[in-house]
Amino acid sequence: MNTANGKETVANDTPAGGVPAFVLPTQHNAEPIPSALREQPDFKLPAALEAGIDETISHYPKKRSATLMLLHAVQEHNGYISRQAVEWIAAKLELQPINVYELVTFYPMFSQKGVGKYHIRVCRTLSCALGGAYALHEHFCKKLGLDPHAHGPQTTKDGSFTVEFVECLASCGTAPVMMCNEAFYEGVSHAKADEIIGGCR
Repeated sequence: MNTANGKETVANDTPAGGVPAFVLPTQHNAEPIPSALREQPDFKLPAALEAGIDETISHYPKKRSATLMLLHAVQEHNGYISRQAVEWIAAKLELQPINVYELVTFYPMFSQKGVGKYHIRVCRTLSCALGGAYALHEHFCKKLGLDPHAHGPQTTKDGSFTVEFVECLASCGTAPVMMCNEAFYEGVSHAKADEIIGGCR
């Protein structure tokens, strides 16, 4: 315990009875991720990509504000977000891994396991549900040999397509809406769905 300016502080510079100062996460004090993500022991980013990430971080007044951008960059390179990726991003931004993990599990655009070459995401929020989203999802699944009643994302055996439901894609007036990779589609009929699949093959 030390005395400074008449106030008692403990060894880690925490005011007596106060809130502990933030300690950067390390291998020993990092709060564990509550649910296992896919392992990727050989996780490593190319030097050029890491340099680009450092440049991105430099544009934010606080490092943690770049978390979503880093997650997008890593997923674009790897195809999914692994446990090692979460820990790497946390260390890069001086955060706890749990701070990154909670974003991975909250936002539907982040995948916790590999997806197919073509990633089909069908909105199932209220407007789209009423506008035929469930029938559209079932159509995609049957067309691609997948189980329309299975929970979560499904990938075809050849790794070409992944189909899943996601929450609001922010176009409620043009339901049902969906995405195939980064392409956005509105008012998708079954005929349009077949056209989208055909364009991917």
